[in-house]
Amino acid sequence: MGVISTNEFKTGITLLIDHELYAIVEYQHVKPGKGGAFMRTKLRRVKDGNVIERTFRAGEKFEDAYIEDRKLQFLYRATDTFHFMDQTSFEDVQIQEEVIGPPAGFLKENMEITGNFYNGELIGLQLPIFVDLQVIETEPGIRGDTAKSGTKAAKLETGVSIQVPLFIEPGGMVRIDTRTGNYVSRA
Repeated sequence: MGVISTNEFKTGITLLIDHELYAIVEYQHVKPGKGGAFMRTKLRRVKDGNVIERTFRAGEKFEDAYIEDRKLQFLYRATDTFHFMDQTSFEDVQIQEEVIGPPAGFLKENMEITGNFYNGELIGLQLPIFVDLQVIETEPGIRGDTAKSGTKAAKLETGVSIQVPLFIEPGGMVRIDTRTGNYVSRA
């Protein structure tokens, strides 16, 4: 692990600050007319996603945290545990549902995703931005019924429910944005 100075800050770099992992979301170098320069930052705590604002003196040094990205394949779900296979070592990686968070509802069997590891421990998952899923059940859409903004609830093959337009029927494929959990288009 290397040491990184505030002069080398870039968006996306992961740092170890006070024994916690933080990713730089935003940074701004400020040089006031009087006094020393400083770096104003927005940091996202990797563990829970909370964003905090911190100010550092120019030239302050931190430990650079090396995050290893590994390809994982989703195998199956057993109650609240998700089982993945590491594509390089073929090891079974088990992840609790609360670690994955809301995107867990968009995982399909055999889907390939990227796992972020720090010191051999999984700290996060990166799903594909768009996922195509089949609609299992939904209410029939009545033509001209737009009093409810033109959407209805639909249950997808993974068990998650989302809002879709009225013209979507059971058995149809829809494209979902995994970052927001919203319907994008027909697939």
